Amino acid sequence: MADKGTQQLHVYNTLSRKKEPFEPLNPPHVGMYVCGPTVYGDAHLGHAKSYVSFDVVLRYLRYLGYKVRYVQNITDVGHLVDDAEEGEDKLSKQARIEKVQPMEIAEKYTYTYFRDMDALNVLRPDIAPRATGHIPEQIAMVKKLIENGHAYEVNGNVYFDVSSDKEYGKLSGRKTEDAESGTRVETASDKKSPEDFALWKKADEKHIMKWDSPWGVGYPGWHIECSAMSTKYLGESFDIHGGGLENQFPHHECEIAQAECAHDKDFVKYWLHNNMVTLEGQKMGKSLGNAINLHEFFTGDHKLLTRAWPPEVIRFFLLQSHYRSTTDFSEEALAGAETGLKNLHSMIQTIEQTEPGDGAEFDLKSFKKAFESSMNDDFNSAQAIAILFEKLKEIRKRINDGDVPSNLDAVKVFLHSVAEEVLGIWPNEEAGGDEQLTNDLIELLIEIRKDARTNKNFELSDKIRDDLNELGVQLMDGKEGTSFEIDK
Repeated sequence: MADKGTQQLHVYNTLSRKKEPFEPLNPPHVGMYVCGPTVYGDAHLGHAKSYVSFDVVLRYLRYLGYKVRYVQNITDVGHLVDDAEEGEDKLSKQARIEKVQPMEIAEKYTYTYFRDMDALNVLRPDIAPRATGHIPEQIAMVKKLIENGHAYEVNGNVYFDVSSDKEYGKLSGRKTEDAESGTRVETASDKKSPEDFALWKKADEKHIMKWDSPWGVGYPGWHIECSAMSTKYLGESFDIHGGGLENQFPHHECEIAQAECAHDKDFVKYWLHNNMVTLEGQKMGKSLGNAINLHEFFTGDHKLLTRAWPPEVIRFFLLQSHYRSTTDFSEEALAGAETGLKNLHSMIQTIEQTEPGDGAEFDLKSFKKAFESSMNDDFNSAQAIAILFEKLKEIRKRINDGDVPSNLDAVKVFLHSVAEEVLGIWPNEEAGGDEQLTNDLIELLIEIRKDARTNKNFELSDKIRDDLNELGVQLMDGKEGTSFEIDK
């Protein structure tokens, strides 16, 4: 592992309900599984919150020198329209609405999911297994649970016997008697208990997504896929399982029960959960009808939006709150994030375009310590970004004052490693767009102003400065030239 100082990473573990030192099972290797999307519709801002958050977790672990295997599943069968054991599969329902085959729905929305994640600069997982591609593994785990006395079959349906697992509820703290509507089923008369959940469902003649099994033709329950696929690729015990807070119960609770009762060992060491995105205090989600999908953000094509918002602004907006905090959406908040990102990019570009000088070395050690201290505190990206602003303002001021640090190249290397490789918010010149065009136009006006001052046309020079100031662009003249900052 790379030497990143003496500080130790601490993560908040939902299982223990406290922050713990991060000590992987087999260092420097880390196994990380994050629940992926159910591909029956376009990804929305809530998805972005989850996958941008865990993207930074992945990036920072690799920055620290860990060799991470990142697995993120694609749910393309078995997820019913609610958390109960009745109803229909979400993909089948959407296929009926769009009048296509369920696998066409899966292909369409898997494509748009990765398209939108790519736009947000979210790294692809090392393995993205599909539920439909791992039916044998799921059947094998169900068989093992029956053999171990933790599951039973009734009329082609197989259920997990919750009463057989004395530790059921340890993640969420919920007892079986606390089960609420939507997670307990009163109508499934073939169950021993309402709290028991489906491992395998019998399919009727009209059901398209179905497979042969020892219990007849059917399809897997939603929860079993993650237990089967995560252990297939990461082992029966692994380091990190992530996902949205809404999946803590019942999904993750059921995953633990299945895996630990099948293998008789601890399933996951650290459980990490991101919080939700809200709109005026209400959760955003497809089921609530108030979700804005990511492509609509990028194009501005939604009734709740007044304009298009670049993917890099969405990413920066999400990283300005801690992953375990609620993020409340508004276009005013996005506008503030956009201004902040422009300022950050402007400072980065000033530093990148400046050669080392004769000034005293910048205190890079304290810069690294402050940044890593923030990230080591449960991946606090909001605090890490605040550190970036603070330190880069210091460096730019020295550049403008002609006191250019002699170790500026070392600063650039570190800046790349944290702003680009960890946070994923490096200026993207190839992408162009409104931000780059704005910066280019400001730079052009600075050149015109420079020529005007050379020709002693101070009236034009002052007008450019004053007009830009009215637009919120502050020009700063220094020995190394003129830089600018866009006011928040």
